[in-house]
Amino acid sequence: MIEFQNINKTYRVAKRQAGLGNAMKALFSREYELVHALRNVSFNIQEGEMVGYIGPNGAGKSTTIKIMCGVLTPDSGKCVIEGRTPWKERIPHVRQIGVVFGQRSQLWWDVPVIDSFELLRDMYKVDKKLYKNNLDELSELLDLGELLKTPARNLSLGQRMRCEIAASLLHNPKTLFLDEPTIGLDAVSKIAVRQFIKKLNKEHGTTVILTTHDMQDIEALTQRILLIGKGTILLDGNLDQLKKQVSERKTIVLKYSGKAPKICVGMTLTEAKEGHLVISLEPSVLQVSDAIAYLAAQTELLDVSVASITTEEMVATLYKEYSI
Repeated sequence: MIEFQNINKTYRVAKRQAGLGNAMKALFSREYELVHALRNVSFNIQEGEMVGYIGPNGAGKSTTIKIMCGVLTPDSGKCVIEGRTPWKERIPHVRQIGVVFGQRSQLWWDVPVIDSFELLRDMYKVDKKLYKNNLDELSELLDLGELLKTPARNLSLGQRMRCEIAASLLHNPKTLFLDEPTIGLDAVSKIAVRQFIKKLNKEHGTTVILTTHDMQDIEALTQRILLIGKGTILLDGNLDQLKKQVSERKTIVLKYSGKAPKICVGMTLTEAKEGHLVISLEPSVLQVSDAIAYLAAQTELLDVSVASITTEEMVATLYKEYSI
């Protein structure tokens, strides 16, 4: 279980104007600004839960993850993960967690990936038999193959990310922190990585905290999301419930043959092409079944699809609502 209670973190950042004169002045007298990265942030995450941690750039996501990993010490507050305080018990703590930062690498740049894996095995003191079993399983599931013999500097971003995920799991961590884990992956690789994370959570009960700007990752992997903005937790709830809370509107995509149907009260036409309509529907005014029956009475329907608000639309609405 992760207990994160009333955490505060402030950075002291040096500021100066552009120009050589201001640079010289800053050598003798610097101006500083206090940046409040986290303000009384609190949440609990149960063992085996998969949680999406979202927010705009600069909201405090990475600071939160670094505190939970033991990299940063907060100014105040309490963080306990499986009975450990991360920054006070770093060595035993890091043996139980895995971390993937999309913009950071744990692979040595000029040596084959397998050499980095061997070094990580020694660092984490992983039993050789367990290491081999994990390596075989990860290589198969993430399709590493020849990548293990290749220096990290020669890998594409997508190939490196697959190796990064494998590296973070060689020691069987109980908690996995993923920061933009599918960055640079093609569509096929993204699906494979998502399926792998689901399997890991289901079979091993691994707790997963996912931070990403890719809402398809959030939708595919998590049911609970935490929204942070300006260093404060703004929302904590079930993804489907939050969608309904933000908007009950439905989107009807209609393909038809013949004369274009007319819309009525409760409908808003958002896109119109010959043989194709996209309609926004307010269910509180007009039920979906009644709307389809009304449209079908006017023309021959070839195809109809109904969708709720997307995760991207929900998040954009929340950002706008909270001015973040």
